[in-house]
Amino acid sequence: IHSFRKKDDHNKENLFNSLNYDVAAKKRKKDLLNNKAKTQYFHQEKWIYVHKGSTKERHGYCTLGEAFNRLDFSSAILDSRRFNYVVRLLELIAKSQLTSLSGIAQKNYMNILEKVVQKVLEDQQNIRLIRELLQTLYTSLCTLVQRVGKSVLVGNINMWVHRMESILHWQQQLNNIQITRPAFKGTTFTDLPLCLQLNIMQRLSDGRDLVSLGQVAPDLQVLSEDRLLWKKLCQYHFTDRQIRKRLILSDKGQLDWKKMYFKLIRCYPRKEQYGDTLQLCRHCHILSWKGTDHPCTANNPETCSTSLSPQEFINLFRF
Repeated sequence: IHSFRKKDDHNKENLFNSLNYDVAAKKRKKDLLNNKAKTQYFHQEKWIYVHKGSTKERHGYCTLGEAFNRLDFSSAILDSRRFNYVVRLLELIAKSQLTSLSGIAQKNYMNILEKVVQKVLEDQQNIRLIRELLQTLYTSLCTLVQRVGKSVLVGNINMWVHRMESILHWQQQLNNIQITRPAFKGTTFTDLPLCLQLNIMQRLSDGRDLVSLGQVAPDLQVLSEDRLLWKKLCQYHFTDRQIRKRLILSDKGQLDWKKMYFKLIRCYPRKEQYGDTLQLCRHCHILSWKGTDHPCTANNPETCSTSLSPQEFINLFRF
């Protein structure tokens, strides 16, 4: 009897351990699936075929969300030539295309946005650009959340409220950034000759950057008010016809190019220029980043590629 009890206790202990092992294995499997769900939707291909109709070879339509998932925007933000392009695209999606994304694409959108914010917090560059992006997204979400129940957002309302709280947290982090002065004491911008300073300032494409630069030092304030500087900025972004419609004269009877610039940007879109863009092959209708190899059957694929602006990229998926 004593040996039987020992054997019975041993069997119970083995059964209990077996159950524990099963529970632990199920928990590890569940955690693994959850971790995979948190990662962004990823494909090895760096291109996508854009088709707007069904054929014998291909069925269905290519959507904006599918293209957003396949074109590896997560790596693109690490390239300084593509960063502004991706940010502009995120802003356009936030304004009007967020509801056209699938649930996976929306999750991918928020993951990429988080990486963008973390990059800006680390290198302290493009702060104003990301502030404007977050404000646009938050404003759109406020409108969309109020319409919940009308199938405008994918997912639970609590999830979107949590995402809005994250956006507010990111905005607070950006507002708390303290720009650190470089430790080295070498040649600074103000040590350069005036002609070189003006030449560098002419490379700035945003008038707000000129105003901010003028607030650094009194000498730069004088340079930032240069009429020729603002004239070239107006002529870069706007056509002669647009400029003629918004003429403003100063007290001295001269054209006030600075006031004209800020008036023009309220009336017309500014010229967009990017170091690297997405390209569409006119021969095989494949969309990819510039310099990415794709299976094109044209004799000279380079001549078939057309650069797309962020707005033109979105227009491809409007059926």
